[in-house]
Amino acid sequence: MDYKKIFDKFEDENLFIKTTVQPSMDSAQKVALNRKGNELFNSGDIEGARRIFMSTGYSDGLTRVGDYYKSKNRPVEALRMYWIAPDRTKAGPLILEVVGAIQTLLYEDKEDKTEEKEIIEKEGSADE
Repeated sequence: MDYKKIFDKFEDENLFIKTTVQPSMDSAQKVALNRKGNELFNSGDIEGARRIFMSTGYSDGLTRVGDYYKSKNRPVEALRMYWIAPDRTKAGPLILEVVGAIQTLLYEDKEDKTEEKEIIEKEGSADE
């Protein structure tokens, strides 16, 4: 499955996954920032660590942030981190989970509309 094609459909809507061009920095700056990000992550400042890891493109850090989000039942945020990392091994199952949830919602919506239609038809025939 070509996930890039799927997500490109939503690019203009800025709804789901936002990717950015990383600022240019030398390797010493990246190392220092990633160390700071690791310190923040280990001390519990996940959002601070996430911002640093996104700036440096540190895939292992982004994956750990994704794992944290997943453990907190935040699958969309986890998927976003895995996708940016890029860690397709962890992203794939979450994509399938999200697709399943959307299918369920669509099916339930279809059932609700069918029930509404039946109620309206019954009320209409009772009035006659």
